Amino acid sequence: MASIFSRIIQREIPSYFIAEDEHCYAFLDINPLMKGHTLVVPKLEEDYLFDLTEGELTHLTLFAQRVAKAIQSAMNCKRVGVTVIGFEVPHAHIHLVPINTTSDINFANPKLTLSKEEFVAIAEKIKAAFK
Repeated sequence: MASIFSRIIQREIPSYFIAEDEHCYAFLDINPLMKGHTLVVPKLEEDYLFDLTEGELTHLTLFAQRVAKAIQSAMNCKRVGVTVIGFEVPHAHIHLVPINTTSDINFANPKLTLSKEEFVAIAEKIKAAFK
């Protein structure tokens, strides 16, 4: 059975889309720590990030860098924190979280509750900054 991320990539499940290329897809996390919290996933369904080939991992990382730069520009944050946990969904993914302090990327923090309109506005802002 396809992971929820594969179903999002295939447009079977809607997402707040940020960017994609031939191998990667980026979209807003629907349970964000901070406004602009984005997930970057390979289109290839692989459970564990470090099981990707060297080339796949390199491409995913470089794509995530481009997304992070767009997030930083759009969300006016000091940094974009990066974390890989990988237990939530059996599909490799990178969390990119706009942060101003280290406590902003603590996954024990309560998640934000945003309206559909807020998600759409944030996604559009980051998409506009993506190059």
